[in-house]
Amino acid sequence: MSERPLLGDCPICGNQLALPGNIIKGELLECDNCTAELEVIDLSPVELKAPPQAEELWDE
Repeated sequence: MSERPLLGDCPICGNQLALPGNIIKGELLECDNCTAELEVIDLSPVELKAPPQAEELWDE
């Protein structure tokens, strides 16, 4: 019996992404629809977010 693929939704465009089975928390990937860089926050359930941009890090 094969495992179901991990699926996650891009928080930017809503595109559903099929994630590799060996993905880990903290890994960065790119949405194949809007090309946004996304960080894997959790795997169960899958949660993705756009990491802060360099400019945002200075706005404290």
